[in-house]
Amino acid sequence: MSGHGAPEVDLSTLDASGLTVAIVAGRWHEVIADGLLAGARRVLEQTGAKIVEIPAAGSFELPVLARAALENGSDAVVALGVIIRGGTPHFEYVSDAATSGLTQVSVLTGKPVGFGVLTLDNEQQGIDRAGLPGSKEDKGAEAAEAAVRTALTLASLRR
Repeated sequence: MSGHGAPEVDLSTLDASGLTVAIVAGRWHEVIADGLLAGARRVLEQTGAKIVEIPAAGSFELPVLARAALENGSDAVVALGVIIRGGTPHFEYVSDAATSGLTQVSVLTGKPVGFGVLTLDNEQQGIDRAGLPGSKEDKGAEAAEAAVRTALTLASLRR
């Protein structure tokens, strides 16, 4: 499982009360997407961040919306999406576009993008990672924590 070796998380040490964090979330595969969104919301609420939610048609659209959010006042973005492999090369194109695009957005803006885009072989892998009851992992929560930690680190470096 990909979560092996993950550090212990203590959200009580994160004070994001001065940050605005946008959650940009694709809507494909609703059950998994809703689980990711709930995990991200929970972490951001616990850390005190101001939350802005931006729905995306799908994962391909995440980079342009993430960039717009960061250029219009958000301190960080949590990008959430679900891409499940099918029988065509579409999976590879969308996965690469989302991953490369979100990386580019972060580098160009100098602001963090928490990566919560699941690239899966099947729906069960998504259910296992979506923070749902019985899930082994909560990738939405992990992406939110990463975005907040990175935004706070960047703020301390810029002082």
